[in-house]
Amino acid sequence: MKKHNSNPNSRQGDIVPLKDGITALLKAYRLQGKLNEVTVVASWERVMGKAVAMKTQQVYVSNGKLFVRLSSAPLKHELVMAKTRVLDIINAEVGEQVISEVIFL
Repeated sequence: MKKHNSNPNSRQGDIVPLKDGITALLKAYRLQGKLNEVTVVASWERVMGKAVAMKTQQVYVSNGKLFVRLSSAPLKHELVMAKTRVLDIINAEVGEQVISEVIFL
């Protein structure tokens, strides 16, 4: 049986799970929004698939809008038609409403 250390200098009370510590750090420095934007850009290929990723030239986020530059006009047209579905998939990947609009260039 483990003996509890009752030393007043013990740091047991200060122990915080790593996830909670990182979350608090991101909140304190107001970095969560930027991290979510980076997550969206980094997960573009996995979320949309290899075929779309191969035709994608550039992906970036600005002011809550996701800009995607494509090299294929037919693919651009198809994705414009499915814009709301793409928006839902991307926000679901992050777990919160990060992107308000998707713009295909």
